Amino acid sequence: MRLHSSLGDFRAYRASFEGGCVVVPTMGALHAGHAALIRAGVALARERHLSAGCIVTVFVNPTQFNDPADLEKYPRNLEADAALCRQAGADCVLAPSVHEVYPKPDFAPMPSLPAVAAGPGLEEASRPGHFQGVCQVVNRLFEITGPRCAVFGEKDWQQLQVVRAMSPVWGGRPVEVASVPTVREPDGLAMSSRNAQLPPSARRAAAGLASAFVEAAKAKVWQDAERAAAGALGRTGAHVEYVAVREPSTLMPLPPGATEGRILWAVRLGGVRLIDNAPWRAVSA
Repeated sequence: MRLHSSLGDFRAYRASFEGGCVVVPTMGALHAGHAALIRAGVALARERHLSAGCIVTVFVNPTQFNDPADLEKYPRNLEADAALCRQAGADCVLAPSVHEVYPKPDFAPMPSLPAVAAGPGLEEASRPGHFQGVCQVVNRLFEITGPRCAVFGEKDWQQLQVVRAMSPVWGGRPVEVASVPTVREPDGLAMSSRNAQLPPSARRAAAGLASAFVEAAKAKVWQDAERAAAGALGRTGAHVEYVAVREPSTLMPLPPGATEGRILWAVRLGGVRLIDNAPWRAVSA
């Protein structure tokens, strides 16, 4: 496996392959959930016979943080990240600097946002500017790596739908966006780089967050599912930012009689913001 912390060295490496690649964009602080993404990317590259293989990017993107303090405390450990990528079978890791990705302020303008990034009233309402930064960096990473496929996790469900909506074509050819189901801790908490920031008491309380999905699954209508999930989240002591059952791809509100959707929530617990989601289907009468 090759590790490139210089964009110039990476470009020379990438130019040595005529074929495409699979890219797995990450912000580092990698864990078992990321390893699942990388393994999926490796398998996809082999299946599609993509000569450049699976390229993992490690880049903490400043333009998707609306809170400078959150950016400052985001965990960084490139040595550990590279070791995990190697174990998961990645062919190459690219860890560029901010200056290389954004060499001047107007070099990578903010792209127009798809409706799923601007309308649902979920993450974009809680984190103004977040998806502009996501779309900006994804466009830039696609430009740098030239992928045929990209792999994202289902844990960030709205982000997954945003990327699918904004990147069907890059450089005149389609970019397939594959997804990998959320990887969870034994107690049901979705794996996240932010979990390590939870104080011990908050981490113990976080074990109850997954019960929101259990309670929602007992509901006959989606409105009751939202209320049940909110109650379960609140009982952990978390501050609930939102709980919503939505249409899975557009994330817009469901019609009154809908029996299937995606339940999504965001909470703050122990000073850490956590998100999660799962399929929802109305229980039979």
